[in-house]
Amino acid sequence: MTHNPWRLSVAPMMDWTDRHCRYFHRLLTRHTRLYTEMVTTGALLHGNVPRHLDFNVEEHPVALQLGGSEPADLALCAKLAQQWGYDEVNLNCGCPSERVQRGAFGACLMAEPQLVADGVKAMRDAVSLPVTVKHRIGINRTESYEFVRDFVGTVAQAGCDVFIVHARNAWLKGISPKENRELPPLRYETVHRLKRDFPALTIVLNGGVKTNAQVEEQLAHVDGVMLGREAYHNPWLMADWDQRFFGLGNPAADRDEVEDAMLGYMLQGAEAGEPWTHVARHVLGLRNGLAGARRWRQVWSDHLLKSESAATVAALARRARLQALEETAAAR
Repeated sequence: MTHNPWRLSVAPMMDWTDRHCRYFHRLLTRHTRLYTEMVTTGALLHGNVPRHLDFNVEEHPVALQLGGSEPADLALCAKLAQQWGYDEVNLNCGCPSERVQRGAFGACLMAEPQLVADGVKAMRDAVSLPVTVKHRIGINRTESYEFVRDFVGTVAQAGCDVFIVHARNAWLKGISPKENRELPPLRYETVHRLKRDFPALTIVLNGGVKTNAQVEEQLAHVDGVMLGREAYHNPWLMADWDQRFFGLGNPAADRDEVEDAMLGYMLQGAEAGEPWTHVARHVLGLRNGLAGARRWRQVWSDHLLKSESAATVAALARRARLQALEETAAAR
């Protein structure tokens, strides 16, 4: 069974989808596409490149998401992405934060489709990697299909053939980025219509999808589905994706196996000077919805234990979970 590479993906999320998070997600699904946090062109051109671009080889397929608007800068950063071994460069045209707007990129770029097209062309001329765009269906309160249709049409002419579409407008004033993920109404039909109008393009839907049944429902209309916060908070949702959506074997037998693998990763990182707390915070959703999960999370996130070894904390967390299970059984 062959599928396009964007059939399932986990969204780029600031402060969340770092290399430790992506390593964890890769233990749950080998074929889902993973994205970095947004990295600005300025951070790469004037900052610590290894800190921003280093990743584990196990993370493939992995895409670098760039924030920027100057075509020459984007081209230089795309070259860095290729040199570091990324599988894709994605341009952020969807982030609504005021800080990003001040940098003249993110969602406000949707008002300048030709500038986006110029950036895409510059990157495509510089590298052989796929160059993709993530965007909203509109900006501010105007709900115009023609606006997003013309944006996609203009950028596609520059050679972009993969569009990841967050099915909400970006309201650029008066609300927070968090509210921008919740208040503008979801309009899936707009994304479906883009696929009908641009059948040759790969159209990936993002926004509000929380269950595998909803993933299947959307795949009847578009080429791919990207999950964000649900994949982060409820990661075991992804555990059968390889089998369910790619027709391949699932990588993890159970949550204990994944926890053991992450413990090994933490211990390995500790030898290189990486505190285990930087890793553990991404794993707290592993047992979501199960008896004993709350006690288990409390131990892993207890700041009083941060000076202990990861192995010690893992043993305490398991003991706390088992004790909670015994208490539940005794109360029945």
